[in-house]
Amino acid sequence: MSVSFWMSTMGVAEFLLWSTLAFVFWKKGLKKRFRALNLYFLLRVSSLPILLALLLIQQQPWGHQYYPYYFFASWGVYIVSAISLFFVTLEIFRSVLSSFSGLMRLGTIVFRWVALVSALASLTSISYEHRTLALLPDFALALMRSVSILELCLLAFLCLCINALQLSFRDLACGLGLGFGLMSANDLIFSALIPSSDPLDSPKQRAYQIITLLIVGCWTAYLAMPERIRKPVVMPASSTIYRWNEIASALGHGTKVAVRQPANGFFLTDVERVVEKVLTRNLQGESKS
Repeated sequence: MSVSFWMSTMGVAEFLLWSTLAFVFWKKGLKKRFRALNLYFLLRVSSLPILLALLLIQQQPWGHQYYPYYFFASWGVYIVSAISLFFVTLEIFRSVLSSFSGLMRLGTIVFRWVALVSALASLTSISYEHRTLALLPDFALALMRSVSILELCLLAFLCLCINALQLSFRDLACGLGLGFGLMSANDLIFSALIPSSDPLDSPKQRAYQIITLLIVGCWTAYLAMPERIRKPVVMPASSTIYRWNEIASALGHGTKVAVRQPANGFFLTDVERVVEKVLTRNLQGESKS
């Protein structure tokens, strides 16, 4: 299986784009704010040149003995990337909800349980009958698939709740979530379209690599833009998300929270008024009789 000149060129271009993205990330001083993302960028920047060199070496007529090094290194990095992406997704999720401490705490608990269920569902779908080296790619792909589903869930959450949280995609956490959501969608779509026996320089592999380069390039340009300063979120006491945050803050602490309800439009309040009117009429009818 030979690697074409164009695939090698795109591999080098991907390394340069990831390096530029990491440089912008570090230059803006974001490594303390997003520690898991900082480790993920370090992993990508340090592993890409090594994997590309091993790939090119083992493709040479004299380099077949180096294939095990490339095999274990590539799939090992893939598994570590999947694990780190779980913490990156959780970190972005917590950053999005940082203005709502109650929802952030409760959402973190739900997020971990969803991640556990997703990982178990993906890993139990693997056939463990043949315990050979072929099990390693299946395990890595299943693990990455579960993380990609979490990233897509994060993207859906942002699209549905961004207005309620008074955020926009100009916010750094939302932009990072959008980027990882697009990356995971690209991975899931092409993993279903590209068979495992497909050569590295096939048209589908080239299309996947081109889309990856476009996403990372747009991501780099987005990160280089001035970050929008997040303003303090001020919610009226009658808003739904304010009540949810108060209830989430009270859960697990054994405290009773009196949540202020809106004066109009609340269903139980209308029911109470109807019951009071009926009781008043009945009492008036009994007194007349």
